[in-house]
Amino acid sequence: MRVLNIKKAFIKRGIAVVALFLLTNLLFLFADHPAAVEKYYSKSTYRMICHVLHPVLNLFPFSVGDIVYGAVVVVLIWAVIRFFKHCFKRRWAMAGLLALKVVIGVQTGILVFYLFWGLNYFRPSAAERLNLRDSTYTTAELQRVTTILIDSANIARSRVSTADLHLPNDTIYNRARQAIIRLSKTSDEFETYSPRVKPSLLTGFMNYLGTSGYYNPFTSEAQMNYEMPVFNRPFVACHEMSHQMGYGPEDEANFVGYLAAVGAKDRLLRYSAYNLAVGEFMRTMRYTDTTIYKQLKDKISPQVKADFKAEREYWLSYQTKINAVSGIFYDNFLKANNQPEGLARYNRMVLLLMAQYKREHLATIL
Repeated sequence: MRVLNIKKAFIKRGIAVVALFLLTNLLFLFADHPAAVEKYYSKSTYRMICHVLHPVLNLFPFSVGDIVYGAVVVVLIWAVIRFFKHCFKRRWAMAGLLALKVVIGVQTGILVFYLFWGLNYFRPSAAERLNLRDSTYTTAELQRVTTILIDSANIARSRVSTADLHLPNDTIYNRARQAIIRLSKTSDEFETYSPRVKPSLLTGFMNYLGTSGYYNPFTSEAQMNYEMPVFNRPFVACHEMSHQMGYGPEDEANFVGYLAAVGAKDRLLRYSAYNLAVGEFMRTMRYTDTTIYKQLKDKISPQVKADFKAEREYWLSYQTKINAVSGIFYDNFLKANNQPEGLARYNRMVLLLMAQYKREHLATIL
């Protein structure tokens, strides 16, 4: 009887593995059609998910997603221990059943990831949806926009008061939230519902991963590293809430976060966005023309330079092999999700801003 029950369990779990495999592949076939993803998922199904999850999970002041991740880690550790126990006692059938159970869990996680948010990686690009396709630019144009951004950052930094730099995180997050809501009223492409960021319970661990924030696709929560330099926090909050809008690729979330932040009146929020933009544009200029890069570097104010230094030193203080490994993992994760540039995708915000510059002639973005 026991042998028969084990055989039935193997058959059931085997069927579940095959069924989940087929469902996932059907989902990937759907993902190959960006227009369909946009119409039937990003602008319908995903928005319904947000209307359900956001108001419910916003009731909790802490990150439910962090707890879920913690629970998953505990369960996986338990499963590994049980697996080796079965192997040690030569209970091969039980070890096999447990392995199948883990496979089913992983497959279910992958399926839920794409159904709850991951399909947004496969919608038409923001460049298409926002009519920012002209991403070509000359070195002279790049220099001009970088100069304007540097000037804007210098001015914005001079207006940031000591009190601004000591604002509590809740105030910073709320002002970023208001900026996102304000942007959402300007276009259907920026529609959002009950956006919010939460301080991550895993902030200590995030420091060693080199992570300033992350979006939890299973709970639709935007998590913040609440210990990083204060002038980085407002923009990162806008970036993570841009993911809540359905902007998957990192450059797109950077771009939307930038638009929200510079459109705000808050001094620290505006400076945070300009600080990020200057860093991205200067990085691009360094690889484009080192002579111009050095000239532009001299234009950056001592205060802004000091902030760049403080940010660099903050992350260097947590630099470990864990950081390097997590970087490799996330680089490959992005490449597997329609972002072939990997981590370099973050810097592609420059292309979107340059396209916006050429279309608007600096009228609205700088």
